[in-house]
Amino acid sequence: MSRKLSRRSWLACGITSVLLGVVSGDARATDIPDGRYLYVAVPGVRDYLEYGGHGLLVFDIDNDFKFVKRIRTRGLSPGGRPLNVKGICGSAATGHIYISTIKQLMCLEIAADTVRWQRRYDDGCDRMSITPDGKTIFLPTLEGPYWMVVDANNGDVLDKVVRNSGAHNTIVGLSGKHAYLAGLRSPLLSVVDTSDLHVRTVGPFENSIRPFTVNGRETRCIVTINELLGFEIGDLTTGKKLHRVEVLGYAKGPVKRHGCPSHGVGLTPDEKEIWVTDAHNRRMHLFDNTVEPLKQITSIELRDEPGWITFSLDGRYAWPSTGDVVDTQTRAIVAHLTDEEGRAVQSEKMIEVHLEGGRAVRLGDQFGLGRVTD
Repeated sequence: MSRKLSRRSWLACGITSVLLGVVSGDARATDIPDGRYLYVAVPGVRDYLEYGGHGLLVFDIDNDFKFVKRIRTRGLSPGGRPLNVKGICGSAATGHIYISTIKQLMCLEIAADTVRWQRRYDDGCDRMSITPDGKTIFLPTLEGPYWMVVDANNGDVLDKVVRNSGAHNTIVGLSGKHAYLAGLRSPLLSVVDTSDLHVRTVGPFENSIRPFTVNGRETRCIVTINELLGFEIGDLTTGKKLHRVEVLGYAKGPVKRHGCPSHGVGLTPDEKEIWVTDAHNRRMHLFDNTVEPLKQITSIELRDEPGWITFSLDGRYAWPSTGDVVDTQTRAIVAHLTDEEGRAVQSEKMIEVHLEGGRAVRLGDQFGLGRVTD
């Protein structure tokens, strides 16, 4: 299929052959037009196959999030069931996407849609992050005592950062100078100098840290914690906790997974708003981040319990893990992610990819990172 086809012509006459090609493993990134795509790893909610099955699903951002193809991935239990996907990251510098499961880390070639290598680690894997140059991955063990410093080219372990905190969520800041490590059993956020692995901490926060994010200048962190419907804010320069922000007008209640009221928080790329999840009430709560104290703006009801949130690079769309696509300006749900079998796709692991000539020229991040750097 030629990339010279217009996007409209491709959608009209090429989608069947693309889908058939993926099922047989023949499709490549060069088979689809230049544009912006959302790559969604499944099973991205535990090991639940009802939310999109198994693989890496691709959706066309610029065409109402139409399903494009399914890239076959590896990672099976001894019984043949797909393993939980734990994280996703990627690099335009190298043209690779990385997916972690509870046991393995795999590297996929974006242009070829094939698995380049896959490595198994004795202490398991969790949600990782990659340096902007595409050379180094900070890979947590599965709620274990340390993070691995991994060579992104081949998966070799170069070093370890031991924190004994229940290694879990990981962010490498936009500058590439620091990696931020959060453990399930610690109220401290560890800040690691990527050049020499020196560690300092931020906090303590009032409970163990769950999903978090950082701003573009890497001066603030916004963390969700156990027992809190809302979030706390820390100063990355002084190491002090600054604020506690509670969601007003909604009560905490039982949740299906993760065991905490808010499991997911993100900054819009312009950093004007903070969006935080509320699983029990099936909502995203929005806060004005341009005023102090922060002002609660509105809430958006979703089709299921959210456990994550990230944003498109241009800030136009919000992507909660429920598969709802939210217009950030109108607050309206404008699309739902649906796979080739008509299933409602849900995942906490997704990344935006811009393709030109079948190659990735820009990638987003699974975390809702702020992107104001000046």
